[in-house]
Amino acid sequence: MTRRIIFVTGGAGFIGSNIVAKLAEDPSLDLVVCDRLHEAELGKWRNIAKHPIGDFVPPEEMFDWLEKRWREIELVVHMGAISSTTEPDADKIIQTNFCLSRDLFRWCADRQRRLVYASSAATYGDGALGFDDDNSLEHLTALRPLNTYGWSKALFDIFAARQAARDYAPPQWVGLKFFNVYGPNEHHKASMKSVAAQIWPKVRTGHAVQLFKSHNADYADGGQLRDFVYVRDVAEVVQWLHQNEGVNGIFNLGSGQARSFREMAETLFQSAGRDPLIDYMDMPPALREKYQYFTQAKMDRLREAGYPGQFTTLEDGIDDYVKGYLATSDPYR
Repeated sequence: MTRRIIFVTGGAGFIGSNIVAKLAEDPSLDLVVCDRLHEAELGKWRNIAKHPIGDFVPPEEMFDWLEKRWREIELVVHMGAISSTTEPDADKIIQTNFCLSRDLFRWCADRQRRLVYASSAATYGDGALGFDDDNSLEHLTALRPLNTYGWSKALFDIFAARQAARDYAPPQWVGLKFFNVYGPNEHHKASMKSVAAQIWPKVRTGHAVQLFKSHNADYADGGQLRDFVYVRDVAEVVQWLHQNEGVNGIFNLGSGQARSFREMAETLFQSAGRDPLIDYMDMPPALREKYQYFTQAKMDRLREAGYPGQFTTLEDGIDDYVKGYLATSDPYR
């Protein structure tokens, strides 16, 4: 019997491991993870420990592995990236987030293998041009990201769109502009965890949490707005894309509803059965000029493409995260 392989780069990471968990529900699929696990004590390996995988491939062996087994591959899910917005090495970011992605896109085009990859809402910069996932090159090239991470993602979106316009693309190619994703399996991300995960230890013990003060007169302290999307919803969109190979292009992936950090913190306290205790601290000066006060995904294009799923409300997502993972002895999905 021919193997049905889905190859997931970054498959032991936060979003990647949740995608592996969802796709592994189909026993006919072999999920192959390409990643680095780093120190065992960080627990990144636990992100994939509950699910059968067909193989584990270190990134430096990726193209050799793919070339040997390309006929068996149904889909490449490319989640591997340097996702830290504070990474100081621009060369490292561009090599990983653009050059490697470029080479993988070309490989998928040459071998006619399907590709779903991670883009980011960081491509929208300060949001002055809105959050419309217009796929036109005019729109994509007009975006002005605020950091090297966002620029590297925008650069690859432009590359993919240009290649598709030249009819040199995989048979299915989809970029997903993730907004503020939260949920299980983010423990290893340290300072890059969602705010929900970062403040949970204090919420659990009944201590006050700290959020940034606002330095914008239009927003109250803690009133800065983000589109928080539960990682379970992200995995379900990827599963749907695997089942609908005619869908192509770059799409926003958020909940479609902006909520405040204060609401998120209050919901976390409520799910923990505690009264909210919130203090506010000054935002570091280095962040103030580049800080986004509002993000909200426009989700029309994904709906128009046929996606039927419903997105989890902040209240339901936080409650599931707390009671199903954070407050348990085994917080891994």
